[in-house]
Amino acid sequence: MLKQVEIIDSGIDSGKATEKSIFAKSLTLMKPHTWFAPAWAFMVGAIASHSVYFNLTADIGQSIISIGKIAIGMAMAGPLLTGFSQVLNDYCDRDVDAINQPDRLIPSGKVSLTVVYATIFVLAVSALLVGLFLGPAVMLMCALGIGLATSYSVHPLRFKRNGWIGNLTVAIAYEGLAWIAGHLTFQVPIGAPSLVLAIVYSLGAHGIMTINDFKSVAGDKLMGIKSIPVIYGAQISAWLAVITINLAQFAAIALLLLWGRALTAVVVAAFTVGQWPTQFQLVKNPVNEMSVRYNIIAIPLYVWGMLAAAIGLA
Repeated sequence: MLKQVEIIDSGIDSGKATEKSIFAKSLTLMKPHTWFAPAWAFMVGAIASHSVYFNLTADIGQSIISIGKIAIGMAMAGPLLTGFSQVLNDYCDRDVDAINQPDRLIPSGKVSLTVVYATIFVLAVSALLVGLFLGPAVMLMCALGIGLATSYSVHPLRFKRNGWIGNLTVAIAYEGLAWIAGHLTFQVPIGAPSLVLAIVYSLGAHGIMTINDFKSVAGDKLMGIKSIPVIYGAQISAWLAVITINLAQFAAIALLLLWGRALTAVVVAAFTVGQWPTQFQLVKNPVNEMSVRYNIIAIPLYVWGMLAAAIGLA
């Protein structure tokens, strides 16, 4: 088995081995660990539409169609669109990475620019085609997502250079647009409650993006990227992050109460309170290790709160 893997990695044994090697490297550039958030947000948006049919005792075919749409949409939001944004970002950072991280795939030459261009093109076109399959409105959300990803990474806009604008761009694309696309997949006009919650949870995700920036402070300083931790330092940034995250959840709770969804508001409040011990630890010791711990413990509670809020809109 080890020998077989070495042959595939070398890309010299056969055309098939080379193809697998190129695919594996493209997959690495797409950063699969980043796919979860937008895929989850798409699923939550679909549930918020309250048009998902699932009743295996009544109509198995219709149930399969509904679940299939969600699965296809999650693949669009995660591997295709998020993968596109990750490859594009690495491509746009290639010159700086050649100085600071020369072992990365693109600056090291382990992946040719031809493969990078092809990967970007295939992912973008595939996402748009899947969006069109799910509906013209979903395709529009895909196009907006591609536009935001391009604005985030590509000169002259390159929003990533500013932590406030860059994080907002990512938060809207990963959470808001994905949520809206999920809702629109079931050909149901998106009402104010679903739309407002998509916006609220997107704003809260801005804080999550700030916490994720803790891991790259040294590199951001070298690259001249003014992330929030670079601008304000770890302590203030940690406070800004948890305040942003909590304000979004408080807003969601207040809105649910306003709409007469008291039980749902209580559930979301419970998920919110569950994050506080980890948040306290983060602001007390705002180091990268704590940001990793936060992502493992607190972020799942945040996204489960999103799901509870969507279910409660019924």
